[in-house]
Amino acid sequence: MELILWRHADAEDGPVDGERKLTGKGVKQAERMAAWLRQHLPEDLLILVSPALRAQETARALAGKKYETTGAVGTAASPESLLKAAGWPKGSGTVLVVGHQPTLGQAAALLMTGKPADWSVRKGAIWWLARREREGRGAVLLRAVLGPDLL
Repeated sequence: MELILWRHADAEDGPVDGERKLTGKGVKQAERMAAWLRQHLPEDLLILVSPALRAQETARALAGKKYETTGAVGTAASPESLLKAAGWPKGSGTVLVVGHQPTLGQAAALLMTGKPADWSVRKGAIWWLARREREGRGAVLLRAVLGPDLL
């Protein structure tokens, strides 16, 4: 199984958290990352997206890719609910989650170290992780960490 954690791109400030839109910078970040992802994503892909507008707009940059909207990866999600929604660790294929901090960073820390920690995922960036069986034990491989500013 592979899991890609994609933090929504730069968003406007606003009084209603779920209604915050991407800024012009955020639209460019989402488009750059989506272009890179389209070249690297496998066919057997499930995309889970937070209901928050900024996450929806980020996911739409993938143009033509269908996705599911779920609160399990929303602004109030826990790392555990995110991983459960993604089917980690026993799922198959690749799951792309478009979500938020601090949940994405906490999920990455939990997968990489087995312990909760507050790791930072930059706006518009991805963390691509994979689960492999090695010598009868599960292992987590960090395949890529990439920010839109590097594309």
